[in-house]
Amino acid sequence: MEFRIADTFTESLARLTGDEQKAVKTTAFDLQMNPASPGLRFHRLDQAKDKNFWSVRASGDLRLIVHRTQSSLLLCY
Repeated sequence: MEFRIADTFTESLARLTGDEQKAVKTTAFDLQMNPASPGLRFHRLDQAKDKNFWSVRASGDLRLIVHRTQSSLLLCY
C-alpha cells in the first residue's frame, strides 16, 4: 500500500501543540505500519462527495482525515 502525506496535513500539524502533535504523529505511524489495525477506529465521512474520505481517531479531541483506497492511504488533514 502506498502511504502519502499531503501538504495540508503537514500545515495543520504545525498548528497543533506539542502533545497534540505527538498523538497525531503516533497515529500516523500506526497507520503506516498497519492501516488495517482495529484500534484505529476509522469512520467514513458520510457528507463527503468522495466516499473514500475517512476520519481516524488520534485522541479524544483529535481526528485525522485520510483518503483511503485499496492501493493507497493519503493523510489529508
